[in-house]
Amino acid sequence: MGVKKFNPTSPGRRFQTVHDFKEITTDKPYEPLLKAIKKTGGRNNSGCVTSWQRGGGNKRRYRVIDFKRDKHGVPAVVETIEYDPNRSSRIALLKYKDGERRYIIAPSGLNVGEQVFSGRGVEIKTGNALPLTEIPLGTFVHNIELQPGAGAKLVRSAGMAAQLIAKADDYSQVKLSSGEVRLVPTLCMATIGQVSNPEHENISIGKAGRTRWLGKRPHVRGVAMNPIDHPLGGGEGRSSGGRPPCSPWGKPEGVRTRHNKRTDKFIVKRRGGK
Repeated sequence: MGVKKFNPTSPGRRFQTVHDFKEITTDKPYEPLLKAIKKTGGRNNSGCVTSWQRGGGNKRRYRVIDFKRDKHGVPAVVETIEYDPNRSSRIALLKYKDGERRYIIAPSGLNVGEQVFSGRGVEIKTGNALPLTEIPLGTFVHNIELQPGAGAKLVRSAGMAAQLIAKADDYSQVKLSSGEVRLVPTLCMATIGQVSNPEHENISIGKAGRTRWLGKRPHVRGVAMNPIDHPLGGGEGRSSGGRPPCSPWGKPEGVRTRHNKRTDKFIVKRRGGK
């Protein structure tokens, strides 16, 4: 697992980096766990563009991921480590003792041929999933549920890990990568270890074409528009805007948009030390 650089044979190659994909063991996904993805181009059911700068890109198929890890007590062997075009981390194909196969988010350090388990009383080992109540303090975990049995919602992207720092009767305190400390029910499942592909943050796109492959279209700056199109538009010559950055509808950037008082009580410490 590393980053590959290129000789500067062109401006696009000069700073471009890619994954070396050494940890990938197969390029053919498991067909029964694939689903089609229909692209929207950023348009709603009326054909109107509601999300800008979307469209095109390479065709993908969705890999059905087991975020619940609810096959308790059944041993599973890691068959393959695969690339997933829909997420930044790698995925692992597990084959259970009863013959069923499932995809999971691959933890860093998990290798083909290893056995993993889920449920109560399993070993504290990378790739095993168990309730937070049975995980020792200080352990790094990922794939964390917010409600028991609802499937993992937290810490699923490449290189991420959260640390279990405290336990109470009904809730555990989990410190996320952002620095936020959050209360999570102790019966929620979590997977031991760090998410795979930690080098993802070091990848340099290098050229505009690679961004288009991802289905992202060009983004036009507000100061380059006309006044009718954007609050920052217009002006004689090149203008810096003359006001704080904002959206095309005048809403300022950098302002908190989270308004969910129902779950505020579960945040012990916000990111950024606030």
